[in-house]
Amino acid sequence: MSITVENRPQQSQYALVEDGETVGFAAYDVVGDEIRFTHTEIEPSRRSAGLGAQLVQGALDDVRAETSLRVVPLCPFVADWVDEHVDYQELLAR
Repeated sequence: MSITVENRPQQSQYALVEDGETVGFAAYDVVGDEIRFTHTEIEPSRRSAGLGAQLVQGALDDVRAETSLRVVPLCPFVADWVDEHVDYQELLAR
């Protein structure tokens, strides 16, 4: 089983892809120097598999590595995830 997180800027989302099939996404808007995560969704049948956490971590890892954008977690799932992972909170203050 292969799981990857792909940035799809043309769709303003990070996609969670499992064995070639998109099973979730984290929607965002880039406004100025901010990336605002607005909504996260995982296929209902896959929600208990921890995929939402993998998606958020992959998206934030990409933001950290590829941009200097400040993360604004408008989505409650992203906000809760960042609250629980201290090593990602610096992304909120860039």
